[in-house]
Amino acid sequence: MKVEIWSDYQCPFCYIGKRRFEEALKQFENKAQVEVSFRSFELNPEAERDINMSQNEMLAKKYGMSHADVEANNQNLTQQAKELGLEYHLDKVVLTNSFDAHRLMHFAESKGKENEMNELLFKAYFTEGKHIGDHAILVNLAEEAGLDKFEVEAMLGGTTFTAEVRGDEQEGSQLGITGVPFFVINRKYGISGAQSAEAFLDTLKKIWAEENPLQMVNDPATGDACTDGSCNVPEK
Repeated sequence: MKVEIWSDYQCPFCYIGKRRFEEALKQFENKAQVEVSFRSFELNPEAERDINMSQNEMLAKKYGMSHADVEANNQNLTQQAKELGLEYHLDKVVLTNSFDAHRLMHFAESKGKENEMNELLFKAYFTEGKHIGDHAILVNLAEEAGLDKFEVEAMLGGTTFTAEVRGDEQEGSQLGITGVPFFVINRKYGISGAQSAEAFLDTLKKIWAEENPLQMVNDPATGDACTDGSCNVPEK
């Protein structure tokens, strides 16, 4: 089973959805047969790298929300995150362009460090209030994930993995993805939003059963067996 997760590192529900899916996967009987990969989606591809505005100010301006409404929204998200063991500091996040962070994720994937890099990027943004558009910070995070500092600096200084990011975004558009997180299973089933761990687990079980039906190798009516609390004893 292949699960592809479209997300953006500046999306609070993407980090929450990622963790809920991971909780579901831990409980899934066939988790060893599940391949998970992350795909790029930019919520604001036109954003500047350096933005002189807080997230609270941005939300109030973009959605016409009052300061109290923004705080209430932040508290709700923070509580949802806390229930999953995540620590959100939404008043400290640094708005930026996430494109280079996505390029770094693809570089990490090429080195077998995709999972580590994804976790560190989300944590840096929502917990540590780091500027994930800043190359120096991205290099430090990459080193923490076990990647080579000089290779990462060279990658970020050029245009490598631009095609991979754009390719993910194009594929997502073709699949009809307009918001994240979005989970695609076997390129056949789609799950939108940060569903509960229980919902993810139920979906995994259902899809596994549909994709892997039991194949009988003999007629169930033949062979000795016990049914309905009784056994047919063969005559000698």
